Amino acid sequence: MRYWLAIPAAGLGQRLGAALPKQYLQVAGRSLLEWALAPFVGDPRCEGIVVALAADDRWWPQVRERLSRPLVEATGGAERSDSVRRALEALAARTEGDPWVLVHDAARPCVRLEEVDALLEAAARHEGGALLALPLVDTLKRQEDDPSGAAAIVARTEPRAGLWRALTPQAFRLRPLLAALQAAAAQGRAPTDEAQAIEWAGLGRPRLVPGAATNVKVTTPADLALVGLLLAQPGALPGASSIPAARR
Repeated sequence: MRYWLAIPAAGLGQRLGAALPKQYLQVAGRSLLEWALAPFVGDPRCEGIVVALAADDRWWPQVRERLSRPLVEATGGAERSDSVRRALEALAARTEGDPWVLVHDAARPCVRLEEVDALLEAAARHEGGALLALPLVDTLKRQEDDPSGAAAIVARTEPRAGLWRALTPQAFRLRPLLAALQAAAAQGRAPTDEAQAIEWAGLGRPRLVPGAATNVKVTTPADLALVGLLLAQPGALPGASSIPAARR
């Protein structure tokens, strides 16, 4: 099954507190963005890649020159969903038909081709789309504020049965996903992932595809340390050789 890849990479990653956008932080010789792109750059099923970037992004040119294939560039927006929408609008303007699109986070550097294979297989059998996800295994606590205001306390324990944690990539047909994101923007709503936009628009019930616990999204310094350990392992990410290591 052939597909396009869309990567929203316009965020600042403020929660990480780094001196540059987190997608450009170096881990094991490459930026997080390059690691996120690596499985797709060399995948013959990938027809092309669209990257949504901040208007004043000064780090991207250094990454682009190390990539072995051309990419389509779009200007991102204030929210992640805005960046995805603009990437898809750029793709819709240059392609006919209704291709499959995989949307992947620029700060998820450890996705493996086995996960991509499983996602594509599920999407091919389910026109409503599919997403990588993990069943929740931890006990969930609902908080309420301590009357003293000093801390949060447990309000109750929430049942975790049937709950999954959404990952990326997520796979949908281009036109329905774009329509769903445009409708959300028109309503002043910002979905936190593509599946939520599809759900809001009533355009399908995406299929859940079990992903890997190593498919970590870098949000905190602890996440960054974890993916550093994962990516430092020999053969950690097949296909990474398609992007040379950054020059020092």
